[in-house]
Amino acid sequence: MSEIVAPQTSQTPPVTPPGPVKRKPAWTPAKIRRSVISLVVVAALAAGGFGLYRFLNKREAVHTQMQLAVADIGSIQSTASGNGTAKAKETAAITLSAAGTVQEVYVTAGQTVSAGDPLYRIYSSTAQDEATTAQERLTALQKDLADLMEESSNLTVRAPFAGKLTDVKEFSPDQDVAKGSPVATLVNDKKLKLSLYFSYAYEDDIQKGQSVSVTIPAVMGQFKGTVEQINKVSYISPEGAVHFEVVISFDNPGTLTADMDASATLTSADGTPIYPYQNGKTQYYEVREIATKAAGPLLSKGNLLNYANVSAGEALITMGSDTIDADIRAKQKEIDEAALKVEETQKALQNFNAVAPIDGTITACTLSEGQEVKSGDTAVMISNTTTMLVDITVDDRNISFIQPGLTVELRDYNQNTFLGTVISIDMSHAESGNGMTKYPVSLEVDNSAGTLYEGTWLDYSFVTSQSDNCIVVPSSAVTYISDTEGNPYTVVFIQADSKPDNAIDFEVPPVEEWETPKYPTPEDGFYPVPVTTGLSDNYNVEIKEGLSGGETVFQAYIVESAWG
Repeated sequence: MSEIVAPQTSQTPPVTPPGPVKRKPAWTPAKIRRSVISLVVVAALAAGGFGLYRFLNKREAVHTQMQLAVADIGSIQSTASGNGTAKAKETAAITLSAAGTVQEVYVTAGQTVSAGDPLYRIYSSTAQDEATTAQERLTALQKDLADLMEESSNLTVRAPFAGKLTDVKEFSPDQDVAKGSPVATLVNDKKLKLSLYFSYAYEDDIQKGQSVSVTIPAVMGQFKGTVEQINKVSYISPEGAVHFEVVISFDNPGTLTADMDASATLTSADGTPIYPYQNGKTQYYEVREIATKAAGPLLSKGNLLNYANVSAGEALITMGSDTIDADIRAKQKEIDEAALKVEETQKALQNFNAVAPIDGTITACTLSEGQEVKSGDTAVMISNTTTMLVDITVDDRNISFIQPGLTVELRDYNQNTFLGTVISIDMSHAESGNGMTKYPVSLEVDNSAGTLYEGTWLDYSFVTSQSDNCIVVPSSAVTYISDTEGNPYTVVFIQADSKPDNAIDFEVPPVEEWETPKYPTPEDGFYPVPVTTGLSDNYNVEIKEGLSGGETVFQAYIVESAWG
């Protein structure tokens, strides 16, 4: 049987109607104040940071002004410059070469002297002995050399006169011929002579130069002769008569020789014949024994044959000169050394009785009377600063402009000006380096005022070239740009109302307002004109082509104010 459940009624507590609810407030006054302060600080920091950023990155516009010039007609010079050091033109130091005793001293330090003025007198026996010995040695060596030179000239043996050779000696090729070796006997058979004796009774009838008739029986001929010599000797004949000698000479027709019987007849003033005491023998007019006067290897022989006829000066034998040449060179070297020694000893001797070698001022004198000096002591020093020398160097770009007599301007560190004159250019001592060659040049400077001191450093300059009546602009007006096609040009920006015909097309690089412009623009009224430049100095440059003169040219922008 089913159970039946009856519905139940819920017992729920009654609901109370809603009323006002009390809560804790979210923003208190303190909290609000703190928030406000925080916001203010953040805002301040943000504003400061932004301001600092703006300050650091602020770029204000640059205010500039053009610097302009006018292309003038004028003159321009190109100069070369450098430096050098001044020194006295002449200095002299007298140094003693031996010991001695000072006898007299004539000068003191600071005294002005002229060349030739006496300085002092010192006695030195050592210096005198050295000078004498050196001169004697030089004289002996010179004599030796003279003998060698004579030997050298005698290497070729020559016939001293024309004649015939006899008693000829044999010589082999390459034979070493000794000095003094016999070569041959040379006889002069072109003329013959005859010695006869005449009685003193004819002393006054026979004169030198008198004609004589010579008779030679062997050829049955008579020959015309001349009295060449009269010798007043006393030849006594067996009969007791006294005779004198008469030497007669006559030409040989070529068929006569020595040792032929001959006689002669002379004629007195009254026509009486004069006969000699007896006949005589013909002799060669001259006989010479020829020998070598030098030694050496035989090089060649001449017509060295018995009875050969030779002419005066004809070479008979020739010897080599190697040995003598070597001896001559060695002797000459000895002489040169000896001559130098003589010069040194003479100079040293002069230094003991010295005179001033140059004009100048005594810069040092260490002598006093009675003082004992020794070798190597410097007695006196003299400097001539009236004329100074300045040594400079000029490079190969400018050396062609330098010549003796050129005037060069010089300045010292105080900007005092001096004028130097070129006196020498030493091309042999040029020095090269860094692609350039420098040449030593000496200048002479008049220092009669005494304002230029030894050792002073000087700057020099001289004009290398000059142009007159030419167009000149400041160097800063010339610039180098490329046109719109990339072609390089040397230009000057000139002011014009419109673009000149010769102006090039040039794109001016853009610049920001805070950047300084480099080039002017056509809007500024300036156009780049190609030019050809010439001479230049430190400030200006010559314009040879491109300008006509009188144009206003741009130099640069001058900044008046800028950011920062």
